[in-house]
Amino acid sequence: MSVSETVEISGHLMDTGLLARVLDDVLGYGADYRIDRLDVGRAHDDESQAKITVTAEDGDALQRLLMRLQAHGVNQVDPGHAVTKACEHDGVFPDDFYSSTNLETMVRLGSAWVPVEQPEMDCGLVVHEGRVRTVPVSDVKAGDQVVCGAGGVKVVLPAREHSTAENAFEFMSSAVSSEKPQALLVRQIAERMREVKSDGGRILWVGGPGIVHTGAAPAFTALVEAGFVDVLFAGNALATHDIESALYGTSLGVDLAQGKGVEHGHEHHIRAINTIRRCGSIASAVDQGVLTGGIMHAMVKGGNDFVLVGSVRDDGPLPDVYTDVIEGQRAMRAQLPGVGFAIMVATTLHSIATGNILPASIPLVCVDINPATVTKLADRGSSQAIGIVTDIGLFLEQLARELLPGFTST
Repeated sequence: MSVSETVEISGHLMDTGLLARVLDDVLGYGADYRIDRLDVGRAHDDESQAKITVTAEDGDALQRLLMRLQAHGVNQVDPGHAVTKACEHDGVFPDDFYSSTNLETMVRLGSAWVPVEQPEMDCGLVVHEGRVRTVPVSDVKAGDQVVCGAGGVKVVLPAREHSTAENAFEFMSSAVSSEKPQALLVRQIAERMREVKSDGGRILWVGGPGIVHTGAAPAFTALVEAGFVDVLFAGNALATHDIESALYGTSLGVDLAQGKGVEHGHEHHIRAINTIRRCGSIASAVDQGVLTGGIMHAMVKGGNDFVLVGSVRDDGPLPDVYTDVIEGQRAMRAQLPGVGFAIMVATTLHSIATGNILPASIPLVCVDINPATVTKLADRGSSQAIGIVTDIGLFLEQLARELLPGFTST
């Protein structure tokens, strides 16, 4: 016997294609729909509203569909109250657990709507002493009370920004920007960074080794020293090649000043790793005067936070690198409170990993020479990701000049 539920959504449903994606998902889940009401906004800033009845073959299928639709900001007209069940084992949710989104989320406990702390996609919602928090499946404990089903849960889409004289962050209106004026985009990012810092927020950077390979490390180092890099997420490669550059003047054995390989240059990165391992850590290498320049030196000297998480292909790795990825995820999550803006440059895997744990309310800019990077971010659920397709070296130098008048890389 089929079952139905009436849901509603508001926002810029037509110009963003959101309504079409919602209806496609309904059909993709083998369900059906009936549009009961559609009020389309007239002006550019006006939102539209839709009320839709969705029908699935049984209750379980309907619950899965409702959870999927909430990723688009769709809520039940009558959400009811949340149902919780206790986990029977460590690291295992109940079968019908609510799979969270990265949107602002509220859970109805009794008569009160309780906000979910640090929204994150693909987690469970654990209720404890009247609070609700996201917990990844690896961290849930036996006895934890987990929200099950879509009842008593509602989500809120982030407010859409529009270009005005006061707010020029206008490339927010398109997902990937490859042809818009680079100088304008850099100015808009710089202005947003200034706003976040003036409001007491933290700026998170996610970086790949391309920062060093393209010769942009001096620009990035200047941004660190000027206070525009509060937190850095990266892998073994960025830190290793930055340290290689500081110790040998090369990156992957290529002389960054001459743009050509040097004799025995292929050994430099592993010798750089060995040097830091002998010191015990990156911070110890700085304290001992072994590491005297570069991005990681500036991060340590400024007391800024960084989380390095490795992969199976790493050489070494550096002693600061998390080799247990679950521990690395926990370390990354611990750095998210207070982050008001995120910039991802020249790394696909770390960008996706960070996008997976970021709330949708945090503006996110992804800069890469490959447009597929930001497309993958959006496909993985980071709908707030805005992409700029450009050379990383040129972008970072332009941003440094915009934020630091008089900056020169020479």
